[in-house]
Amino acid sequence: MQLAASHECSQPGFLVMALMCNSLSSISFLSCSATASNLDEALAFAQEIGKFPLIIRPAFTLGGTGGGISYNMEEFKLQVQAGIDASMTNQVLVEQSLIGWKEFELEVMRDLKDNCMIVCSIENVDPMGVHTGDSITVAPAQTLTDKEYQRLRDAAIAIIREMGVECGGSNVQMAINPEDGEVMIIEMNPRVSRSSALASKATGFPIAKMAAKLAVGYTLDQIPNDITQKTPASFEPSIDYIVTKIPKFAFEKFKGTKAELTTQMKSVGEVMAIGRTWQESLQKALRGMEAGLDGWSLSKGWKRLPKDQLMYKLRVPNPDRITIMKQAFEDGMTKEELFELTAIDPWWLAQLEELHNTEVWLHEQKLESLSADDMREIKSRGFSDAQIARATGSSMLAVRAYRKSLGVLPAYKRVDTCAAEFQADTPYMYSTYDGTCESTPTHHKKVLILGGGPNRIGQGIEFDYCCCHASFALRDEGFETIMMNCNPETVSTDYDTSSRLYFEPITVEDVLNVIDVERPDGVIVQFGGQTPLKISTALQKALDDNPIPAASGQGNVKIWGTQPDAIDEAEDRDRWMALLTRLNIKQPAGGSARSEPEAFQYAHALGYPVMVRPSYVLGGRAMEIVYSDDELKEYITTAVEVDPDKPVLVDKYLDRATELDVDALCDQQGNIVICGIMEHIEQAGVHSGDSACSIPTQTISSQALDIVRDWTAKVAKALNVVGLINIQYAVQDDQPYIIEANPRASRTVPFVAKAVGHPIAKYASLLMAGKTLQDVGLTEEPKPKHVAVKEVVLPFAKFPGADTLLGPEMRSTGEVMGIDRDFASSYAKAQIAAGQKLPMKGKVFISMADKWKEDSVGIAKELLNMGYQIVATRGTAATLQAAGISCEAIFKINEGRPNPADYLKNGDITLMMITSSGDEADLRDGKDLRRLALTLQVNGNVAVL
Repeated sequence: MQLAASHECSQPGFLVMALMCNSLSSISFLSCSATASNLDEALAFAQEIGKFPLIIRPAFTLGGTGGGISYNMEEFKLQVQAGIDASMTNQVLVEQSLIGWKEFELEVMRDLKDNCMIVCSIENVDPMGVHTGDSITVAPAQTLTDKEYQRLRDAAIAIIREMGVECGGSNVQMAINPEDGEVMIIEMNPRVSRSSALASKATGFPIAKMAAKLAVGYTLDQIPNDITQKTPASFEPSIDYIVTKIPKFAFEKFKGTKAELTTQMKSVGEVMAIGRTWQESLQKALRGMEAGLDGWSLSKGWKRLPKDQLMYKLRVPNPDRITIMKQAFEDGMTKEELFELTAIDPWWLAQLEELHNTEVWLHEQKLESLSADDMREIKSRGFSDAQIARATGSSMLAVRAYRKSLGVLPAYKRVDTCAAEFQADTPYMYSTYDGTCESTPTHHKKVLILGGGPNRIGQGIEFDYCCCHASFALRDEGFETIMMNCNPETVSTDYDTSSRLYFEPITVEDVLNVIDVERPDGVIVQFGGQTPLKISTALQKALDDNPIPAASGQGNVKIWGTQPDAIDEAEDRDRWMALLTRLNIKQPAGGSARSEPEAFQYAHALGYPVMVRPSYVLGGRAMEIVYSDDELKEYITTAVEVDPDKPVLVDKYLDRATELDVDALCDQQGNIVICGIMEHIEQAGVHSGDSACSIPTQTISSQALDIVRDWTAKVAKALNVVGLINIQYAVQDDQPYIIEANPRASRTVPFVAKAVGHPIAKYASLLMAGKTLQDVGLTEEPKPKHVAVKEVVLPFAKFPGADTLLGPEMRSTGEVMGIDRDFASSYAKAQIAAGQKLPMKGKVFISMADKWKEDSVGIAKELLNMGYQIVATRGTAATLQAAGISCEAIFKINEGRPNPADYLKNGDITLMMITSSGDEADLRDGKDLRRLALTLQVNGNVAVL
């Protein structure tokens, strides 16, 4: 077992894993494991166990960082050392493998009077061997007998008592051998965990809030249940529905990394769905994933796997295994065969087989032949209107109309913590096709806010921040706010953030269903990132074709703020270029390629390098800089599908340009105020989400900034923006070029709001409701006297095999901010907050591509003056030595030895400054060198495109 972190109410004597194991020696469910502080100790215990695989778990890390599964001695040595390095206490736990066992989690609470209760049980669909954050999980547990559940419950309570968690919450992870029922404790976290958020949303029991009250002396029986207001918190939640969580991955952004799942967490977000059955909640979760799925059906563009790949991907856990099992059923495999390959419990496989058989039957039907009972049964199994449309050869809106004509409508149930035993006062709803609707909509003024769905790289909590601030501001303004989202990690899905919460996927069908029930005055689509924007045009068409009167009696339901057509004008390259031409605004030369020959035609006309990307993406998805026909051909072949409906944008790459981000607010009267102008510290070509940036700008001339301000106002007025707009510019030789405009909230909004001291997301929501900029008190651009710097956090350590080069596709998973009176101090604070620990002495390795060699001279001189020594590859060394800089010249990896890899392994290099030449040798040797620096934790590893 592993103690991952301390808890405010935990006793400090239990902060070492060895002490924890001693504390639990009286509990008979401990797996065979031992702690190790060095490789020799780990090897000794591995010899004692005598067989692989072995599990490595570093102490005091989150998400399984530094851990893994070792199948041989070489892997074991590497993973143990990596785990020791990753651990704050330089300890790892080495334990016998329980791969294939069933995994469960229990969220436990205890108060100072020793009252204990189980908040929720959670079962992993994937067997042991996959980190619980990467597994599909279900609450409550489905495959336990009552006797098995009681054993786990008793063990969890015994553990929280034995560990000395006097009050608060804990998470206990357990495994059960499916062959004989043997139970093992995997780990215990005496604190709230990532599963606590899921359990809180699944049950309506706010674990962190309750833990805080327990910490100041309350007992569970003294705290009223927020949902019922009649029962105390000591009543264990009882739920009459099924919750399914599915993780979201981003392996496509980390080329060279195998898309396989182990004990180290790699997901970047998750989606949650609620249904009366697991089949219903599973299908709702899958369509909320925004992975091109309408439910548990193969997507339209699914490329069928050959038999050998199919078998491998069923056997080895991977992000797509749930979908691959659908192909397996279609290919004629049985649930018994799937069990042998996946070790997934037969109960789950039987449920999937039923779904498959239902879809097979559905493909044999015509839409008009489905009776009301047929439709109700199909919908109760979670099938979406889009799935039914594909199976019956009709359209989604046709299925919707026919379903409504049969009287088959969703019923909205309340999450009440008590399985309907008491009345729930908190309006936290989910849809199902079983029973009476419990939603009680009012006739007040109200607005529906569409959230951002699952977190992912490029679209995360920045958009949730906007949704929450919109809800707070509009509630204060007298509106009922209705939040719709499917992300359990966010504040927007807290039941007290809005007047009412609908925990539902963000799809046209699900949004229209909520609109039918609530009939809000307005729908806000510009705060949830690309998620609601992708459906805004279809949503607008549905509302235009079939107007829905607002419940308040004030007109029909409409989309508030910037209209979908204006959003499309900014995204559609041809319309966008026409707009800029009309406004006489400069942009990088380029165009939209709707076929492969067109892409080459644009590239040849522009000249390499060119920037290529698909339209309608966030986070620079599939965006690259290509330098040749071969690279363009590879991009078109492997990265995107080019057709008239999915054009690829081809632009001239502006070399050595500085990028700017501008956020502005616009009201319905056409007034515009710039909120902040951010200067990127990395050069243009590095995605804005991966670049550090500064408010105010540091190197841009006042003349260029005047042009930027003028163009921002022109574009916002031309698009009739109401609310927020973000525009990105590149400044080359003091000449601005507009790169793109996003007439919506951007990921930069929280940073700008905190940097300038204005809640601009709140302002934007009020502007959409009809207020003016003067009404909200912002009539001119804020000019802070301090400097704010944003820096990013990158997850390369979790993706072995991926190069650490930054480029136009976003890879960061978080960010920090530093504020001070000057840029240098603010930048230093941001670097410290991001975990950078620059060495105070030692050798700095410098290797520059030819175009950057002269630029490195000044930096090298400063480093020498600060007392560092310089080591450089021969070409860079020649440039530095010619400038009178003393440095040691060494070979590149492909030239001979000693080379930088030797110096790194010997501990002779403490800081690296390298740029990529982009040639074949660099993509091979340079990548290996950058990965080695990351593995050895060489501080300040800088890799710039």
